[in-house]
Amino acid sequence: MAIRGSLREASLPDVLQLLAMGKKTGCLSVTHRSNFGYIYFERGRIAYASIVNRRDRLGDLLVNAGLVTREQLEMAIEAQRTEPNRRLGDLLISRGIVTREALHEQVRVQIEEAVFSLFTWSQGTFNFEPDIRPEDQAFIVSISPESLLLEGARRVDEWGVIEETIPSFDIVFEVDAERVRQHGAALTPAQDLILGLLDGRRDVRALIDESGLSEFDAGKALCALAAAGIARRVGRTRTEPEVSDARVEEHRNLGVAFYKTGMFDEALREFRRVMELRPADAAAPFYLGLVLIRQGQWAGAVEAYTAAAASPGAHAVVLHNLAFALERLGRLDDAAAVLDQAAARAGDDPRVRTSLGALALRRGEVRDADALLTAARPLWGTRAPAPAWFHFAGLAAALLGDLDRAAAILTEGTARHPRAAALHNNLAVVQERVGSFGDAAASLERALQEDATVPQVHKNTGDLAYRTARYDEALDAYARATRINPTLGPDAFLRMGNIRYRRGEATEAITCWQSALALDPTNGIARSNIEAAERAARARP
Repeated sequence: MAIRGSLREASLPDVLQLLAMGKKTGCLSVTHRSNFGYIYFERGRIAYASIVNRRDRLGDLLVNAGLVTREQLEMAIEAQRTEPNRRLGDLLISRGIVTREALHEQVRVQIEEAVFSLFTWSQGTFNFEPDIRPEDQAFIVSISPESLLLEGARRVDEWGVIEETIPSFDIVFEVDAERVRQHGAALTPAQDLILGLLDGRRDVRALIDESGLSEFDAGKALCALAAAGIARRVGRTRTEPEVSDARVEEHRNLGVAFYKTGMFDEALREFRRVMELRPADAAAPFYLGLVLIRQGQWAGAVEAYTAAAASPGAHAVVLHNLAFALERLGRLDDAAAVLDQAAARAGDDPRVRTSLGALALRRGEVRDADALLTAARPLWGTRAPAPAWFHFAGLAAALLGDLDRAAAILTEGTARHPRAAALHNNLAVVQERVGSFGDAAASLERALQEDATVPQVHKNTGDLAYRTARYDEALDAYARATRINPTLGPDAFLRMGNIRYRRGEATEAITCWQSALALDPTNGIARSNIEAAERAARARP
């Protein structure tokens, strides 16, 4: 279950303690205006944390810790330009500059610094989405949130003092040379570093970036220099009116971060901002379409992907997503035409070939779908096919009456993708059809463990219980299914009515049958049941 709230009502340390005590796994995102950060949890412990559009300070941490020299760091950064898919840390390790253990320790420090920075945010909102894990992170840590609370509280108190001198990062300071000569006390290394950068032109953000210090350490050093009269405020940096690449990239990064953490409205806002700043931006409509698909806004997704597809050299994935949105709108012929274009552009892409099979199924061309999906399987190579392939391939085999093959496909699918509730649900349906009721019950139970929000799983659980005369269990399952989706289908309400009538609850039974009739006015069984129940009621003395 998602947890949302305001930082005015619940502080971030309080939220972290709640997630730790509940041993939660998922992503806690924190946002305030254009600032966005996130903390990943694994069973109540912090696994990763970062702040979007904040300079990655791992290299600076390594230099400040004396593990690498500035020259070694610059060489690794230069090498990364020719190997963009390799992380900076991996490059340093491969060159023997730093050990994996030492790097992992600095990653831990980096994550702790991100959490400490988030502690200072007293305004904004937080949102926790369960079962979301960090993507493509080489180093995952395991930190007890409680271990950070004391240091976090100290920093929050100090940050309040720092903000009195540095209320924003666009303030510019310069050196008072006379006060420097008069100052007799020794400076700390951080203060000496900041002092050397004060030139009356750099603002606080530039001082932080160029010093390599954390925001807290740089702010603390600058605040001390200002208190001693060594640094004095001379103004603010001017905001450039032109749209810079960095500004566009900031909005894009925020949009991607919002999308990954399920904050779709916020993601839409950022991607639309990118399109306002750069109308010719080719990537923004693609990302916009992704968000609209997740929200089920199919017409909007079609519009976004049509715009993205018009860009020269648009990738096949754009056409693939456009076809999916068209198919969801029921425009099957248009979807087929776009998928053919995607297939021509992508070649033997198994995802496109799988979608061609899925579309054939939607059009009732079951044998064609089975042939397309069977041909798509080898295209995955040594990789496991996506859950969608197992879903549609199993469905095609079942519709052709080949239940043994369908069961084999779905059994492999659940082994390859054990978190895919839909595959466990589909396997249960096939198992029930061949009379393996115990196996079907186990598969449905596993599907509910993975995702209890899918109404069809509850309905199928009810169907299985109904067929095996476990009517109380069936009624409970149908009730859950129809609460999640009141328009799930008339048969669930029809059977709920049957069960209630068997229990002597005639009024409640009639209400259920009326719901079935509302969903399907041609349902003769529901109409007959209502008439029979009303006649029986009138006949009672």
